Order: sequence, then structure tokens, then C-alpha cells
Amino acid sequence: MHGSAWAKDRPREVIEESIKNSLCFGVYETAGRKQIGFARIVTDKATFSWLCDVFIEETHRKKGVGTWLISCVIEHPSVKNTVSLLGTQDAHLFYEKHRYVRSEQMKRLPAEKSP
Repeated sequence: MHGSAWAKDRPREVIEESIKNSLCFGVYETAGRKQIGFARIVTDKATFSWLCDVFIEETHRKKGVGTWLISCVIEHPSVKNTVSLLGTQDAHLFYEKHRYVRSEQMKRLPAEKSP
């Protein structure tokens, strides 16, 4: 999705590879079939999942589209019985409505690439 915070610094090849190796969800307008929403899950389908790259087009926000999308994601058979984590900078209250709880997480950053 153009203009998304999560994709702004990622090369297209990296985005394509991440999508290829994830369980992805899209939301589309009925008329015109334009994509207006996206979410992807990285999961082992048994114990763990990571919700990431959630995006709803600006003109479709505050209309329940994001709520519907996340409901579909967390009820998917490959996700609903897993412990699911996510990272967010500004949508804590939104995700808390979907049974996510705030917690302290540790992360490891990839090694810097050599020139």
C-alpha cells in the first residue's frame, strides 16, 4: 500500500518476499475491486503468530473496515488458536478491542548489511 509507514523504507523485492511467505488478507471495494485494506500474518499455524503490515486506505478509515479485517484475521483457522503478537506505534486501543494486551517485547534487529 502506497504511503504506509511499514513499507516506506522497504525495497519492493523485500515486500514481495514477505507477502509470499505469509498468510495475507486483502479488503477490496465491491465496485471497481480497488484494494483498500491489507494485513499479513507470520505464523507456524499451531502456537505463534505475528500480525503485521496492517493498512486501511485513508478514505475508508473509521467505517469499521479495519475492525472487520482484524476480526477475519484473528478468526482464521491458522491463527485463532495461536498466541498472536503485534507491534503498533499508535493503535493500542484499537487492538485491545480485539483481545490484544499490552506487553513488553524484546526484539533483535538484523545485522547491518555490508556494502
